[in-house]
Amino acid sequence: MRGNGGRGGGAVRQETLREHNLSLIARTVVSAPTPPSRADVATATGLTRATVSRLVTELIEGGLVAEDAPLTAGLAGRPAIPLRPAPGTVGALGLEVNIDYLGARVLDLSGTVLGEATRERDLRGSDPAQVLAELGALGAEAVTTAGGTRLAGTGLALPGLLRGGVLLRAPNLGWTDVTPADLLGAPIPGGRLHLGNEARFAAGAELAAGSGGDSFLYLSGSVGIGAAIVHGGEFFAGEHGWSGELGHVCVDPTGPACRCGATGCLETYAGTAALLSRAGLAEDARTPDLIAALSAGDPDARAAVDAAARALGTAVGAFINLVDVSEVVLGNTFAPLTEHLRPELERELALRVLAAPWAPAQVRASVAGDRPALTGAARAALATVIEDPSAWLASA
Repeated sequence: MRGNGGRGGGAVRQETLREHNLSLIARTVVSAPTPPSRADVATATGLTRATVSRLVTELIEGGLVAEDAPLTAGLAGRPAIPLRPAPGTVGALGLEVNIDYLGARVLDLSGTVLGEATRERDLRGSDPAQVLAELGALGAEAVTTAGGTRLAGTGLALPGLLRGGVLLRAPNLGWTDVTPADLLGAPIPGGRLHLGNEARFAAGAELAAGSGGDSFLYLSGSVGIGAAIVHGGEFFAGEHGWSGELGHVCVDPTGPACRCGATGCLETYAGTAALLSRAGLAEDARTPDLIAALSAGDPDARAAVDAAARALGTAVGAFINLVDVSEVVLGNTFAPLTEHLRPELERELALRVLAAPWAPAQVRASVAGDRPALTGAARAALATVIEDPSAWLASA
């Protein structure tokens, strides 16, 4: 009994080691800024070249890794073959409900969009059952466009507080205690649903884009304002997973009423609807209309943006004093407004952040592209394959 148990335990440990090494190699290839060779992977992981070669072959045969053309120019000996995430073989569906649109996007391991469908409309006070059924149909449309790509799962980005599989509250939507999995329609593409906060998924897309550091405060502008805290490439979610509700930080107790029930919340000054209204634009105006008004020298537009920047500076300055971040990323509808927001925002941060003389916060626009929460939601579902490629290969 004892001897058999020892041999069995050794086999289990060997299989566990293989699973760990497969994941390590897959993560190294996917996260590398430039396609690495097998030798590069061995150096980065500390594994032997023989082990890397054997496991890379498994990942290639399983459709997770692909080879580029050999690098031969100016090199002696056997040419290095760059490795990259395999395109088109494995994908995931990202879904998003925001205040003014629904979206669906299928992404593969290389980051290529294989299918997409969006629908713009005002979803404030909407019926969750109707909206999520519509979103499920949009998702099916995007999946059809993606063709026969095998899906690893579905990520759903929502603008509110989540616990487990339940959206506890989304003030701007007017939703409470909603279980999305019950309303999206069956089957869920890829079989597994990953729920996440919209700002956190968008920050994940920003982190993957890799143009800045791995520690920053991400601000997601929309009708509401979300935030995500990234430190050392990891998210700080708080005890309940609810950190980042910066839009409901009070910047003026005597300010306008917010849909959350409080007064003077940041989003009543810097949210998209508030900005467009204060700029005197039409009810159906969008961010490009505001940018056009700013470019034309419209004084109301300028005053609205400056007021929003000061409100952002008040809230973000308090945040930086508490947690000490040095980079602020303006995302979603804030991204195209960065050049207009930055001067007043940086002045406010210089005034309010105690450490500003020694470590002034850097403000930059997001580079994660349009509607980054869709990308982040799909990446969250794809991450399950990268974290456990052995299970994915076994299920093929």
